[in-house]
Amino acid sequence: MKQYKVGVIGGTGMVGQRFITLLEQHPWFQLTAVAASARSAEKTYEEAVGSRWAMETPLPQEARNLVVLDAQADAEKMAEQVDFCFCAVDMNKEEIRALEERYAKLECPIVSNNSANRWTADVPMVVPEINADHIQIIEAQRRRLGTKRGFIAVKSNCSLQSYVPALHPLLKYGLDRALVCTYQAISGAGKTFERWPEMVDNCIPYIGGEEEKSEQEPLKLWGSIRDGEIVKATGPAITAQCFRVACLDGHMAAVFVKFQEGKKPSIEEIKADWAAFRGPAQELDLPSAPRQFLHYFEEPDRPQTRLDRGLEKGMAISLGRLREDSQYDYKFVGLSHNTLRGAAGGAVLLAELLCAKGYIEAD
Repeated sequence: MKQYKVGVIGGTGMVGQRFITLLEQHPWFQLTAVAASARSAEKTYEEAVGSRWAMETPLPQEARNLVVLDAQADAEKMAEQVDFCFCAVDMNKEEIRALEERYAKLECPIVSNNSANRWTADVPMVVPEINADHIQIIEAQRRRLGTKRGFIAVKSNCSLQSYVPALHPLLKYGLDRALVCTYQAISGAGKTFERWPEMVDNCIPYIGGEEEKSEQEPLKLWGSIRDGEIVKATGPAITAQCFRVACLDGHMAAVFVKFQEGKKPSIEEIKADWAAFRGPAQELDLPSAPRQFLHYFEEPDRPQTRLDRGLEKGMAISLGRLREDSQYDYKFVGLSHNTLRGAAGGAVLLAELLCAKGYIEAD
Protein backbone atom coordinates (compact mmCIF):
# COMPACT_ATOMS: atom_id res chain seq x y z
CA MET A 1 0.00 0.00 0.00
CA LYS A 2 1.12 3.57 -0.65
CA GLN A 3 2.45 5.76 2.15
CA TYR A 4 0.50 8.93 2.91
CA LYS A 5 1.76 12.12 4.55
CA VAL A 6 -0.76 13.15 7.19
CA GLY A 7 -1.46 16.30 9.18
CA VAL A 8 -3.51 16.77 12.34
CA ILE A 9 -5.38 20.06 12.75
CA GLY A 10 -6.23 20.64 16.39
CA GLY A 11 -3.47 18.29 17.44
CA THR A 12 -3.08 19.45 21.05
CA GLY A 13 -6.63 18.64 22.25
CA MET A 14 -7.92 15.33 23.58
CA VAL A 15 -8.98 13.91 20.21
CA GLY A 16 -5.95 15.44 18.50
CA GLN A 17 -3.71 13.64 20.96
CA ARG A 18 -5.51 10.40 20.21
CA PHE A 19 -4.85 10.96 16.49
CA ILE A 20 -1.16 11.42 17.26
CA THR A 21 -1.01 8.08 19.10
CA LEU A 22 -2.91 6.22 16.37
CA LEU A 23 -0.59 7.49 13.66
CA GLU A 24 2.43 6.12 15.49
CA GLN A 25 3.56 3.08 13.49
CA HIS A 26 0.45 3.16 11.26
CA PRO A 27 1.22 1.01 8.20
CA TRP A 28 -0.10 3.56 5.69
CA PHE A 29 0.01 6.96 7.40
CA GLN A 30 3.04 9.04 8.41
CA LEU A 31 2.51 11.99 10.75
CA THR A 32 4.11 14.93 8.92
CA ALA A 33 2.60 18.13 10.34
CA VAL A 34 0.55 19.35 13.29
CA ALA A 35 -1.49 22.55 13.54
CA ALA A 36 -3.31 24.11 16.47
CA SER A 37 -4.31 27.54 17.76
CA ALA A 38 -2.09 30.61 17.50
CA ARG A 39 -1.02 30.25 21.13
CA SER A 40 0.60 26.87 20.35
CA ALA A 41 2.15 27.91 17.02
CA GLU A 42 5.95 27.93 16.66
CA LYS A 43 6.41 25.67 19.70
CA THR A 44 7.43 22.06 19.39
CA TYR A 45 4.52 19.68 19.84
CA GLU A 46 6.00 18.51 23.14
CA GLU A 47 6.19 22.10 24.39
CA ALA A 48 2.69 22.94 23.16
CA VAL A 49 1.07 19.96 24.85
CA GLY A 50 3.17 20.11 28.02
CA SER A 51 1.41 18.72 31.08
CA ARG A 52 -1.89 18.39 29.16
CA TRP A 53 -0.84 15.11 27.54
CA ALA A 54 -3.78 12.88 28.52
CA MET A 55 -3.04 9.58 26.79
CA GLU A 56 -2.00 6.47 28.72
CA THR A 57 0.90 5.85 26.33
CA PRO A 58 3.94 8.17 26.12
CA LEU A 59 4.00 11.01 23.63
CA PRO A 60 5.27 9.45 20.37
CA GLN A 61 8.85 10.30 19.49
CA GLU A 62 7.97 11.26 15.92
CA ALA A 63 5.65 14.00 17.19
CA ARG A 64 7.80 15.53 19.92
CA ASN A 65 9.90 17.87 17.81
CA LEU A 66 7.38 18.76 15.12
CA VAL A 67 6.93 22.55 15.12
CA VAL A 68 3.26 23.35 15.54
CA LEU A 69 1.71 25.47 12.79
CA ASP A 70 -1.10 27.98 13.18
CA ALA A 71 -4.19 26.16 11.88
CA GLN A 72 -5.55 29.31 10.27
CA ALA A 73 -2.57 31.54 9.42
CA ASP A 74 -0.46 28.62 8.16
CA ALA A 75 -3.20 26.78 6.23
CA GLU A 76 -1.40 26.99 2.88
CA LYS A 77 1.87 25.80 4.42
CA MET A 78 0.07 22.91 6.12
CA ALA A 79 -1.73 21.88 2.94
CA GLU A 80 1.51 21.82 0.97
CA GLN A 81 3.16 19.38 3.37
CA VAL A 82 0.53 16.63 3.49
CA ASP A 83 -1.68 14.36 1.41
CA PHE A 84 -4.63 14.91 3.75
CA CYS A 85 -5.47 16.12 7.26
CA PHE A 86 -7.49 14.96 10.21
CA CYS A 87 -9.36 17.80 11.90
CA ALA A 88 -10.40 18.00 15.57
CA VAL A 89 -10.49 21.68 16.52
CA ASP A 90 -12.19 23.48 19.39
CA MET A 91 -13.95 26.38 17.65
CA ASN A 92 -17.52 27.42 16.98
CA LYS A 93 -19.32 25.68 14.14
CA GLU A 94 -19.21 28.58 11.68
CA GLU A 95 -15.46 28.91 12.15
CA ILE A 96 -14.98 25.16 11.74
CA ARG A 97 -17.04 25.05 8.54
CA ALA A 98 -15.01 27.93 7.12
CA LEU A 99 -11.70 26.36 8.16
CA GLU A 100 -12.48 22.91 6.77
CA GLU A 101 -13.75 24.33 3.49
CA ARG A 102 -10.64 26.50 3.21
CA TYR A 103 -8.37 23.47 3.48
CA ALA A 104 -10.53 21.55 0.99
CA LYS A 105 -10.21 24.43 -1.50
CA LEU A 106 -6.45 24.29 -0.98
CA GLU A 107 -6.78 20.74 -2.40
CA CYS A 108 -6.20 19.18 1.00
CA PRO A 109 -8.76 16.46 1.81
CA ILE A 110 -10.16 16.78 5.34
CA VAL A 111 -11.33 13.85 7.46
CA SER A 112 -13.10 15.54 10.33
CA ASN A 113 -14.06 14.57 13.85
CA ASN A 114 -16.03 17.82 14.22
CA SER A 115 -19.81 18.08 13.99
CA ALA A 116 -19.91 21.33 12.00
CA ASN A 117 -20.24 19.74 8.54
CA ARG A 118 -22.25 16.65 9.46
CA TRP A 119 -25.42 18.11 8.00
CA THR A 120 -23.84 19.70 4.92
CA ALA A 121 -25.84 17.95 2.20
CA ASP A 122 -22.89 16.86 0.05
CA VAL A 123 -20.51 15.96 2.90
CA PRO A 124 -20.47 12.21 3.60
CA MET A 125 -20.85 11.23 7.27
CA VAL A 126 -19.60 7.66 7.30
CA VAL A 127 -19.27 4.62 9.51
CA PRO A 128 -17.33 2.37 7.11
CA GLU A 129 -19.19 -0.82 8.08
CA ILE A 130 -22.59 0.84 7.61
CA ASN A 131 -22.69 3.39 4.76
CA ALA A 132 -19.38 3.28 2.89
CA ASP A 133 -21.26 3.94 -0.37
CA HIS A 134 -21.93 7.53 0.78
CA ILE A 135 -18.35 8.50 -0.12
CA GLN A 136 -19.58 8.66 -3.74
CA ILE A 137 -21.08 12.07 -2.89
CA ILE A 138 -17.54 13.47 -2.82
CA GLU A 139 -17.62 13.99 -6.60
CA ALA A 140 -20.64 16.28 -6.24
CA GLN A 141 -18.97 18.12 -3.38
CA ARG A 142 -15.83 18.65 -5.46
CA ARG A 143 -17.94 20.18 -8.22
CA ARG A 144 -19.47 22.60 -5.73
CA LEU A 145 -16.10 23.53 -4.24
CA GLY A 146 -14.32 23.66 -7.59
CA THR A 147 -11.62 21.24 -6.43
CA LYS A 148 -9.83 18.28 -7.98
CA ARG A 149 -8.47 16.61 -4.82
CA GLY A 150 -9.94 18.54 -1.91
CA PHE A 151 -13.09 17.54 -0.05
CA ILE A 152 -14.52 17.13 3.47
CA ALA A 153 -15.65 13.82 4.96
CA VAL A 154 -16.82 13.45 8.54
CA LYS A 155 -17.47 10.75 11.10
CA SER A 156 -20.66 10.63 13.14
CA ASN A 157 -21.18 11.51 16.80
CA CYS A 158 -19.23 9.33 19.22
CA SER A 159 -22.26 8.06 21.13
CA LEU A 160 -23.88 6.58 18.00
CA GLN A 161 -21.26 3.85 17.88
CA SER A 162 -22.66 2.23 21.02
CA TYR A 163 -26.05 1.43 19.46
CA VAL A 164 -26.37 2.23 15.72
CA PRO A 165 -24.09 -0.66 14.60
CA ALA A 166 -26.30 -3.04 16.57
CA LEU A 167 -29.49 -1.59 15.05
CA HIS A 168 -28.17 -1.66 11.48
CA PRO A 169 -28.47 -5.43 10.84
CA LEU A 170 -32.02 -5.31 12.24
CA LEU A 171 -33.36 -2.82 9.68
CA LYS A 172 -34.29 -5.70 7.35
CA TYR A 173 -36.90 -6.87 9.87
CA GLY A 174 -38.79 -3.61 9.75
CA LEU A 175 -37.33 -1.88 12.81
CA ASP A 176 -39.95 0.70 13.71
CA ARG A 177 -38.51 2.66 16.65
CA ALA A 178 -35.88 2.69 19.34
CA LEU A 179 -35.45 4.30 22.73
CA VAL A 180 -31.84 4.91 23.70
CA CYS A 181 -30.25 6.09 26.95
CA THR A 182 -26.50 6.73 26.70
CA TYR A 183 -24.05 6.93 29.59
CA GLN A 184 -21.09 8.86 28.26
CA ALA A 185 -17.52 9.12 29.54
CA ILE A 186 -15.86 12.40 30.44
CA SER A 187 -13.22 12.10 27.72
CA GLY A 188 -16.09 12.76 25.32
CA ALA A 189 -16.02 16.30 26.69
CA GLY A 190 -12.23 16.45 26.29
CA LYS A 191 -11.75 16.12 30.04
CA THR A 192 -9.88 14.04 32.59
CA PHE A 193 -10.80 13.68 36.26
CA GLU A 194 -7.86 15.92 37.15
CA ARG A 195 -9.30 18.69 35.00
CA TRP A 196 -12.94 18.01 35.90
CA PRO A 197 -13.03 17.08 39.60
CA GLU A 198 -16.74 17.90 39.76
CA MET A 199 -17.38 14.69 37.81
CA VAL A 200 -15.91 12.43 40.48
CA ASP A 201 -18.80 10.51 42.12
CA ASN A 202 -21.24 12.32 39.87
CA CYS A 203 -23.71 11.90 37.00
CA ILE A 204 -25.02 14.83 34.95
CA PRO A 205 -28.30 14.20 33.08
CA TYR A 206 -27.55 16.64 30.26
CA ILE A 207 -25.02 16.99 27.43
CA GLY A 208 -25.69 19.98 25.21
CA GLY A 209 -26.92 19.02 21.73
CA GLU A 210 -26.22 15.33 22.28
CA GLU A 211 -29.77 14.06 22.28
CA GLU A 212 -30.59 15.78 19.00
CA LYS A 213 -27.47 14.26 17.41
CA SER A 214 -28.34 10.82 18.78
CA GLU A 215 -31.83 10.98 17.31
CA GLN A 216 -31.07 12.56 13.91
CA GLU A 217 -27.57 11.51 12.80
CA PRO A 218 -28.50 7.81 12.38
CA LEU A 219 -31.06 8.89 9.79
CA LYS A 220 -28.31 10.47 7.67
CA LEU A 221 -26.20 7.32 8.00
CA TRP A 222 -29.20 5.30 6.75
CA GLY A 223 -30.07 7.87 4.06
CA SER A 224 -29.53 7.78 0.30
CA ILE A 225 -27.83 9.90 -2.35
CA ARG A 226 -30.22 11.81 -4.60
CA ASP A 227 -29.34 14.60 -7.04
CA GLY A 228 -25.98 15.34 -5.45
CA GLU A 229 -27.25 15.37 -1.86
CA ILE A 230 -27.60 12.88 0.96
CA VAL A 231 -31.27 12.64 1.90
CA LYS A 232 -31.86 11.25 5.38
CA ALA A 233 -34.01 8.18 5.96
CA THR A 234 -37.51 8.64 7.37
CA GLY A 235 -37.02 5.99 10.06
CA PRO A 236 -36.73 4.15 12.32
CA ALA A 237 -37.71 6.79 14.86
CA ILE A 238 -35.24 7.23 17.71
CA THR A 239 -35.72 9.01 21.01
CA ALA A 240 -32.68 9.53 23.23
CA GLN A 241 -31.61 10.69 26.67
CA CYS A 242 -27.90 11.30 27.30
CA PHE A 243 -26.01 11.33 30.60
CA ARG A 244 -22.43 12.25 31.47
CA VAL A 245 -21.10 9.66 33.92
CA ALA A 246 -17.97 9.22 36.02
CA CYS A 247 -16.03 7.02 33.58
CA LEU A 248 -12.85 8.12 31.84
CA ASP A 249 -13.47 6.33 28.52
CA GLY A 250 -16.34 4.33 27.09
CA HIS A 251 -19.90 5.21 26.08
CA MET A 252 -22.62 2.74 27.11
CA ALA A 253 -26.17 2.61 25.78
CA ALA A 254 -29.36 1.01 27.08
CA VAL A 255 -31.46 0.30 23.98
CA PHE A 256 -35.12 -0.65 23.57
CA VAL A 257 -36.43 -1.67 20.12
CA LYS A 258 -39.86 -2.17 18.56
CA PHE A 259 -40.50 -3.83 15.19
CA GLN A 260 -43.36 -3.39 12.77
CA GLU A 261 -46.37 -5.61 13.40
CA GLY A 262 -45.68 -9.22 12.51
CA LYS A 263 -41.98 -8.69 11.68
CA LYS A 264 -40.38 -9.28 15.07
CA PRO A 265 -37.32 -11.55 14.75
CA SER A 266 -36.35 -14.08 17.37
CA ILE A 267 -33.54 -13.53 19.87
CA GLU A 268 -31.59 -16.29 18.11
CA GLU A 269 -31.97 -14.52 14.74
CA ILE A 270 -30.74 -11.22 16.19
CA LYS A 271 -27.69 -12.83 17.79
CA ALA A 272 -26.89 -14.65 14.55
CA ASP A 273 -27.16 -11.43 12.55
CA TRP A 274 -24.87 -9.62 14.96
CA ALA A 275 -22.29 -12.41 14.82
CA ALA A 276 -22.34 -12.54 11.01
CA PHE A 277 -22.30 -8.80 10.38
CA ARG A 278 -19.38 -7.60 8.26
CA GLY A 279 -18.99 -4.41 6.27
CA PRO A 280 -16.64 -2.95 3.68
CA ALA A 281 -14.06 -2.21 6.40
CA GLN A 282 -13.70 -5.94 7.05
CA GLU A 283 -14.00 -6.95 3.40
CA LEU A 284 -11.21 -4.54 2.43
CA ASP A 285 -9.15 -5.66 5.44
CA LEU A 286 -8.47 -2.06 6.45
CA PRO A 287 -5.68 -1.76 9.04
CA SER A 288 -7.86 -0.31 11.81
CA ALA A 289 -10.92 -2.49 11.19
CA PRO A 290 -11.89 -4.99 13.89
CA ARG A 291 -12.02 -8.57 12.67
CA GLN A 292 -15.34 -9.07 14.48
CA PHE A 293 -17.30 -5.81 14.45
CA LEU A 294 -20.09 -6.78 16.87
CA HIS A 295 -19.28 -8.95 19.91
CA TYR A 296 -22.11 -10.39 21.99
CA PHE A 297 -21.51 -11.40 25.63
CA GLU A 298 -23.74 -14.06 27.15
CA GLU A 299 -22.75 -13.17 30.72
CA PRO A 300 -25.52 -11.22 32.49
CA ASP A 301 -23.13 -8.52 33.75
CA ARG A 302 -21.39 -7.73 30.45
CA PRO A 303 -20.35 -5.65 28.67
CA GLN A 304 -18.57 -3.62 31.33
CA THR A 305 -16.81 -0.35 30.61
CA ARG A 306 -13.45 -1.16 32.19
CA LEU A 307 -13.34 -4.73 30.89
CA ASP A 308 -14.64 -4.32 27.36
CA ARG A 309 -14.11 -0.81 25.98
CA GLY A 310 -10.68 -1.80 24.61
CA LEU A 311 -11.96 -4.81 22.68
CA GLU A 312 -10.08 -5.20 19.37
CA LYS A 313 -7.97 -2.12 20.12
CA GLY A 314 -11.10 -0.16 20.97
CA MET A 315 -12.61 -0.52 17.48
CA ALA A 316 -15.21 -3.25 18.14
CA ILE A 317 -18.70 -2.84 19.60
CA SER A 318 -19.66 -4.88 22.68
CA LEU A 319 -23.26 -6.02 23.16
CA GLY A 320 -25.10 -7.92 25.85
CA ARG A 321 -28.28 -8.49 27.89
CA LEU A 322 -30.56 -9.03 24.89
CA ARG A 323 -33.97 -9.98 26.26
CA GLU A 324 -37.69 -9.41 25.79
CA ASP A 325 -39.23 -6.22 27.13
CA SER A 326 -42.70 -5.60 28.57
CA GLN A 327 -43.37 -2.47 26.45
CA TYR A 328 -40.97 -2.73 23.53
CA ASP A 329 -40.08 -5.99 21.79
CA TYR A 330 -36.51 -6.30 23.06
CA LYS A 331 -33.88 -4.47 25.09
CA PHE A 332 -30.10 -4.77 25.15
CA VAL A 333 -26.90 -2.97 26.18
CA GLY A 334 -24.15 -1.63 23.90
CA LEU A 335 -20.67 -0.27 24.59
CA SER A 336 -18.06 1.51 22.46
CA HIS A 337 -14.75 3.24 23.12
CA ASN A 338 -15.60 6.88 22.53
CA THR A 339 -12.17 8.29 21.65
CA LEU A 340 -11.17 5.27 19.54
CA ARG A 341 -14.13 3.86 17.58
CA GLY A 342 -16.19 6.93 18.45
CA ALA A 343 -13.70 9.64 17.54
CA ALA A 344 -10.11 9.47 16.28
CA GLY A 345 -10.10 5.73 15.55
CA GLY A 346 -13.32 6.01 13.55
CA ALA A 347 -11.83 8.88 11.55
CA VAL A 348 -8.64 6.90 10.87
CA LEU A 349 -10.76 3.98 9.66
CA LEU A 350 -12.71 6.36 7.40
CA ALA A 351 -9.44 7.75 6.01
CA GLU A 352 -8.28 4.20 5.28
CA LEU A 353 -11.51 3.58 3.36
CA LEU A 354 -11.05 6.80 1.36
CA CYS A 355 -7.48 5.83 0.50
CA ALA A 356 -8.44 2.28 -0.45
CA LYS A 357 -11.17 3.62 -2.75
CA GLY A 358 -8.87 6.20 -4.39
CA TYR A 359 -10.46 9.38 -3.03
CA ILE A 360 -7.23 10.32 -1.25
CA GLU A 361 -4.04 10.03 -3.27
CA ALA A 362 -0.40 10.07 -2.19
CA ASP A 363 1.95 12.50 -3.93
